[in-house]
Amino acid sequence: MRMSDTVREGSAELAAVPCTVIRGGTSKGVFVREQDVPRDPAARDRFLLALMGSPDPRQIDGLGGADLLTTKVAIIGPPTRPDADLDYTFAQVSVTRPQVHFDINCGNISSAVGIYAVEKGLVSCREPVTRVRIHNRNTGTILLAEVPVGNGHALVEGDYAIDGVPGSGPAIAMDYRLTAGGATGALLPTGNRQDLIAVPDLGAIAVSVVDIANLCLMVRAESLHVSPDDIPGVPTADLLARVDHLQRFVARRLGIPEGGLTPIPIIVSPPHSFRSVVTQTEVTQDQVDIVSEVIGGQPLTLHKAFPGTASVTLAVASRIPGTVAYEACRRDPSGTVRIGHPSGRMEVGARVSDDGDTVTVNEASYHRTARLIMDGITYLRKAKL
Repeated sequence: MRMSDTVREGSAELAAVPCTVIRGGTSKGVFVREQDVPRDPAARDRFLLALMGSPDPRQIDGLGGADLLTTKVAIIGPPTRPDADLDYTFAQVSVTRPQVHFDINCGNISSAVGIYAVEKGLVSCREPVTRVRIHNRNTGTILLAEVPVGNGHALVEGDYAIDGVPGSGPAIAMDYRLTAGGATGALLPTGNRQDLIAVPDLGAIAVSVVDIANLCLMVRAESLHVSPDDIPGVPTADLLARVDHLQRFVARRLGIPEGGLTPIPIIVSPPHSFRSVVTQTEVTQDQVDIVSEVIGGQPLTLHKAFPGTASVTLAVASRIPGTVAYEACRRDPSGTVRIGHPSGRMEVGARVSDDGDTVTVNEASYHRTARLIMDGITYLRKAKL
C-alpha cells in the first residue's frame, strides 16, 4: 500500500498542516502559519503539543527533537504594525510536560524567521542582502534581520561559522537595539544596576536584572556556591534547585508569574580557559571576555549553547557599569563582547551611552547562520486536538 493511500484512508483521523522546518543558529524550529493555528489558547496549546509530540521524552510521535533546542515553534502571520513585514510569535514547547511557554523570544529562531520570510515571499527579495522587519509578538518589539540572498532565495553556502553548529554558512545579522524594555518597560526593571537581595535558604545574593531582547537575571557563579572555573558545566541537582529558587524569587519581585521561562537565569564568571561541554573543544582565556551559561526551560536544564537573546542581554549588561556582568567582564574598548559558553564562544556587538542616570542602547547585535531543512505537510492526530 502506498503512503498516499494510507493518508487518504486515515484522513478522518488526521489533520494535515503545512509546515516548514528551519535551523536557526544553534536551534531548530517548526514554522506554521498563524491561520492554521487555533485561536483559543487551550486548543492552540493542544495543537502545538501534538505538533511536537509532547509530552514524551523522545517526542517520537511528533516533530520535536527531544531537546530544549529543537522543541521550538514559530507562528508566522501578517503584520499588525506598519513598521513590520510580518508578525512572529515564538512558542517553547516542553519536551516532558504538557506545557507551552510564550513568555520569551528565541534569538536563534528569530534568525530563521528572516529565511522564512524570503522563501515564502513575505518580503521583496533584494540582492545581496534583504532586510526583514520582524514584529515579535512575545515582547511587542521590532527585530531587524539582514538575510544574504541570491537568485530570489536565501543563500546556503558561506564562510561564517558558529560554535554549536557543524560547517558554515552566510552570516545573518540580527539587530536588537529596539527591544529594550520589551517585557517590563525599562532596560533596568528594578531601577538599579545591581540589587542585593535576601533570598530565603540562599542568603544575600547580588543580581542584575536587564530587559533587552529577553528579560534576564545575571548572578555570579560563587553566589550560587559554584566555583567560577566550573562555569560552563553540567549543573548538579542542587544547583538547579538554587537557580529555580532564585528565579522564582526575582519573578515575584518583578510581579510576573512564577514557574515561567523568565527572567532567564544567566550565571557569569570572569574570563578563564575551559573545555566546551558539548564537544570538549578547548577555549582559552584570551579568546573570551566573559564566561557564562544559561539555565533555562521548564524543567530547568543547561542550555547546551547560548540563546541569541540572552547573549544580547548579557553583552549589553557587560557595558553598563555597576552590573554583575560588567564586574565579571574583561574591559575591551571595541564594540564586541566575546562570550564563552557550553558550546564554545560567540561574539556580540554592544554599545551603550550612559550619563549616570539614563542608559541608552546604541548597538545590540550578533550574527547567526540559518538553513531551510524541510517544507511540506505534517499530519496531526485529531484525537490529540
